[in-house]
Amino acid sequence: MTPEQYVQQKAAASGSSFYYAFLFLPAPRRAAITAFYGFCREVDDVVDEVSDAGVARTKLAWWQAEVAQSFAGRATHPVMQALMPHVAAYGIEERHLQAVIDGCQMDLEQTRYLDFPGLSRYCQLVAGVVGEVAARIFGQTDDRTTEYAHTLGLAFQLTNIIRDVGEDAMMGRIYLPVAELQQFDVKAHEILKRQYSERFTALMRFQAERAHRLYDEALALLPTGDRRAQKPGLMMASIYRTLLREIEHDGFQVLHQRVSLTPLRKLWLAWKVQALDRL
Repeated sequence: MTPEQYVQQKAAASGSSFYYAFLFLPAPRRAAITAFYGFCREVDDVVDEVSDAGVARTKLAWWQAEVAQSFAGRATHPVMQALMPHVAAYGIEERHLQAVIDGCQMDLEQTRYLDFPGLSRYCQLVAGVVGEVAARIFGQTDDRTTEYAHTLGLAFQLTNIIRDVGEDAMMGRIYLPVAELQQFDVKAHEILKRQYSERFTALMRFQAERAHRLYDEALALLPTGDRRAQKPGLMMASIYRTLLREIEHDGFQVLHQRVSLTPLRKLWLAWKVQALDRL
């Protein structure tokens, strides 16, 4: 299997919303974003799939070294071998990849966040930087697009957090800020035991409203001149926001299940943005 086939398989197997946005890109940009997505999946899987925290730390340290030596011209992992031919063309820097690894390391060190600013710092690393790199690959021409990309990345990550509350709790993680749990009188043990309540629903509605505000803010930040190039990001926004609305419509039943959209629906939403420019 070639490095390019490896990352393609990684992206397709994930079933991610990102994959559907990639389909509409020209071949060179599609190859670059698929390789970058493969890198993000690899380091994220270290945290999600390795149960021993010490082993996970060792693996992330290996990735830090692999990124450094890849930018020195000595890539050994197929993901880095697939990505490195594209870094110069799209302005991808070592600091971007190291930031993603730093975000994954936070998952090993921290399972709670006291307040939203603390959570935002984590989201900046695991989603904002990813958005920044993606915007460059898609064809960013305006510096202001970076702020749009970081804001949209934060909206995506908050949507993920809402969707995955129950799943994350099973792994001992609660990303909802402690201050907001207290504000709505929701106890951590209720989430860990998958106990629904009106208080929990109110807390989740508060989270969803903030995510919606960030989607609106991101779209307002996108410079008109970059709108066409950034259509893949807008496709993802349409898919993620539709998912958020499904969760809302379902009454935030996220403790015992993972709400998702069908592949066909994701493809339809992506096509609507591509062909009709409709979110």
